Parts: sequence; structure tokens; C-alpha cells
Amino acid sequence: MVWIAGEKLPFRVFQFEVVTVNAQGKEINRRQQSGQFFPEDLGGGVILEMVAIPGGSFVMGSPDDEPERNNESPRHLVDVAGFLMGKFPVTQAQWRAVAALPKINTDLDPDPSQFKGANRPVEQVSWDEAMEFCGRLSKKTGRNYRLPSEAEWEYACRAGTNTPFHFGETITSDLANYNGNYVYGAAPKGKYRKETTPVGSFKIANAFGLYDMHGNVWEWCADDWHENYEGAPNDGSIWSSSDEIVKRVLRGGSWYFNPRNCRSAFRARNNHGNRYDLIGFRAVCSVE
Repeated sequence: MVWIAGEKLPFRVFQFEVVTVNAQGKEINRRQQSGQFFPEDLGGGVILEMVAIPGGSFVMGSPDDEPERNNESPRHLVDVAGFLMGKFPVTQAQWRAVAALPKINTDLDPDPSQFKGANRPVEQVSWDEAMEFCGRLSKKTGRNYRLPSEAEWEYACRAGTNTPFHFGETITSDLANYNGNYVYGAAPKGKYRKETTPVGSFKIANAFGLYDMHGNVWEWCADDWHENYEGAPNDGSIWSSSDEIVKRVLRGGSWYFNPRNCRSAFRARNNHGNRYDLIGFRAVCSVE
């Protein structure tokens, strides 16, 4: 049981497979693990599966010898409190269900995505619209739904690993959806699908039970963009800026970009009002 907003919620156990590859992208380990999730009922048979992420500490950023690194220094120790995170990026079915709820600040198009499919990630949503989604869901449930901080996102993506990807030293297009015409390290070229894939298509999660953390769609984070980690908080909190006009953080890479951008430590940014068919998001929920 986990307490959220004064309510004791029943969690369900689920099983998932975790894969590790070597520097050439060949699978060297496959194991089954279990986790817990809370099924948030959005109505109409649509469920948002929120996975329990345990609190802990990790070193944020990439080491100096990680290939193709950028804007990922200085490395620093971060303590992260436990929270819930969507098992998958928010899907079009989930988006449509929440878009039907009463407006708080921003209108929401119930069907904004370029690549249609109820179980594909929603895309072409701005940071402002993702925040509206979280606000509407919070009001409906009485629970604190929001976008993850950048630190929470990287902590959740790594799931205890310190390699460029939670898969290990490299990545292949058999494990994630990115532009397989490009390679990372000694891995082979692969597929370039040129579109999103339904969430969870690759049947592989990280050690926390999260899917699609590498590739498919970029994911908005709550933080304002900072050029590096100088002065970054060490408690996993959202890092805001005093600037009136700021860019927002994106994480995870996408179907369109090369594998370098899919690394656990990779940081990108965009204007908060922009929409693209390669940007979505993943919701988190604070716990007590």
C-alpha cells in the first residue's frame, strides 16, 4: 500500500523483462523482474498505469569518457524521493479521456497526433498542454499529477544503471524506436521506422518496469532549461529559472533522432508552446 493525498491505494504486481546488451549490441542477459503499479481509472475503460519508483540516490550526468556527451556536467549526486511514474508515455486514448475533462487554463485538442493510434504515444502537444493534462487529472483524482523533474526523469530512466542506456553500453533498433540509420559505439545499423510505435511494443522494460524511456517520443520535463548543472538542486526537485522567457527540458530522444540523443543523460530543450510529431510526455504523481 502507498499513501497518496491521504488515501491508501491498492497496488498491483506486474512482471516484466529486462535486457542487457554488450558494446556490440548483442544480448548478454535477460531476466524477469516484478514491480508494482496503481491503475488510475480515466473513465471509459481507459487506465493510466502508474509504476511505484523507489526513492534513492544516483549520480546525474555523464562521465567525461561517455561517447557523444554534451551539456551533461558537472556530474552530481542527487537524492530522489519515491514517486509514481507512467509505465508508458501518455497514449492517445489516455490523452483523449483527460482532454474531455473540464478546462483549467488551456484548451486541449482531443486528437492532436500526427501518427494515429489509441495505444501510440500522444504527440504534437506543447509543454503548456502537457501541464494542462496534469492539472485536469489532478483535479479529477485529488492526487498530485505533474511532469517529472529532470532529475526524476534521469533517475527513473537509469533504474540503477550508470551506462549510456539502461540496456548497457549501446542500443539497437530491436530494443527501441529511433533512427537506426545511425549507430552508437560498435552497435550495428538497424531500422528507421519513420513514425511512432505503440507503447511497450518492444516488450522490454528497465529495472523499474518503465517502457520506452529511450526513443519513440521526446518527453517534456517540468524544469526550465539550464545550459549545464552548475547550481542544480541535489534533492530531485524541479529546477526553475527567474527568466520570463525560458525553454523547457526534453528527455529520451525520439523515433526521428539518432541513438546519441536517446542516452539516459542526454538533454534537449524547446519552447514551451511548440508542438512536434516527435514530442510527447509521461506523467508522474507525488506520494507520501
